[in-house]
Amino acid sequence: MSTPQRLRFAPSPTGYLHIGGARTALFNWLYARRHHAVFILRIEDTDRERSTAASVQAILDGLRWLGIDWDEGPYFQTERLPVYREWSEKLISRGLAYRCYCTREILEERRAAFEREKRTYRYEGTCRNLPSYPADKPHVVRFKMPQGPGSLSFTDLVIGKISKEYSDLDDFVLLRGDGIPLYNFGAVADDHTMGVTLVGRGQEHINSTFPQLAIYQALGWQLPQFAHFPLILGPDREKLSKRRHPEADVMLHARNGILPEALLNFIVRLGWSHGDDEVISREQMIEWFDFEHVGSTSGVWNPDKLLWLNQHYLKTLSPALIAQRLVPFLEQKGLSVAGFPRLEGVVIALRPRAKTLKEMADMAAYFLTRGVKLDPAAAAKHLTGDSLKLLQEVQARLVKLRNWEAAAIETTLKSVAEHAKVGLGKVAQPVRVAVTGSTVSPGIGETLELVGRDEALARIDAALRYQPAARA
Repeated sequence: MSTPQRLRFAPSPTGYLHIGGARTALFNWLYARRHHAVFILRIEDTDRERSTAASVQAILDGLRWLGIDWDEGPYFQTERLPVYREWSEKLISRGLAYRCYCTREILEERRAAFEREKRTYRYEGTCRNLPSYPADKPHVVRFKMPQGPGSLSFTDLVIGKISKEYSDLDDFVLLRGDGIPLYNFGAVADDHTMGVTLVGRGQEHINSTFPQLAIYQALGWQLPQFAHFPLILGPDREKLSKRRHPEADVMLHARNGILPEALLNFIVRLGWSHGDDEVISREQMIEWFDFEHVGSTSGVWNPDKLLWLNQHYLKTLSPALIAQRLVPFLEQKGLSVAGFPRLEGVVIALRPRAKTLKEMADMAAYFLTRGVKLDPAAAAKHLTGDSLKLLQEVQARLVKLRNWEAAAIETTLKSVAEHAKVGLGKVAQPVRVAVTGSTVSPGIGETLELVGRDEALARIDAALRYQPAARA
């Protein structure tokens, strides 16, 4: 039996889980699940000033909410510092890296001088061939890039073959003076020691791949495959960023009442496609996903499509599941579902109208309260004169109704309308205002059934006692 492939998602915990990071995790996870590979979660927390425990938790929460699980980890780079020190010393001992004693101030002066001349600064190799390298003097460890003609290249699973000349790279820093690895070195050391065979990440990391290739070659390590995914652009066609685009926060969508199924479906289509399919289940994603159909052009955020997908899943997922997910949004509004047996029915009634769980909770409020606040304009229009007489007749018949179900309730209202020789709307609308407080609701029979007999009759009675002075 062949050894399974190994993939990883390696976010930096410097804030919430970004949509781009979630898409990267999703693509790797889908490939791993389809090919029975191992999916590793690694937290690259070496930016000690910006990395926080809260950000780590935000990343874990975001992945769990999306249903992206992992087989190994989470590993933390700050717990692996001896690994980086060991490999940096091996590189030094083999003449492939060296200790550099140039201070930050000196380097900044050199860089500023180059910028004044509008030239790109590359480290000159000042410490590259020093006769001795005292280990106790403050220093960083730099990689010794090959000099002279030559290039580095790799064949990307998405983009194809990409190359860069040695001369375009300088002797980059592997390890800081405090033993913290820079991204290129830490990623390579971890990917090798963790046996990663396929590195999938965003296109913004393409330039980082070349110094990483140099490290792999210097140490004689087997290269993983690489797949670089297209960028995600905001509605303004700029790169989706934490600073400019609030929608970049995965959990903002959770708080706004977006379903994880909808967000997954939405982001998987930002860079990957399967024919003309727009609605794609998690199971289909796993069955169909490949890198062949990951595009190289950027995906653009479309909030209308996300809402369309969310409403689709509100309509098609089981009412029991939607009801379960609706509860926190109801509780945020101070509404208790304890002892309310008809929440699934409320979901069925409202999901043709609601686009988010938040909207559904707003619409559902009158089902879970005692009494209802009447909209003054609706009451002024529908709870006066002949309308009140019709409402009285409805009340008299509903009190006697034995079977409190939508069909029986609607039959009763039709009977009142026929007797009064008016359209059903003339009867239903005063009832709707009395029971819901407004002129908009699901079908009137369904609405009254879900509100419940006692509560509906109590609200109708209160509406009949609604005085003109109160309306004013």
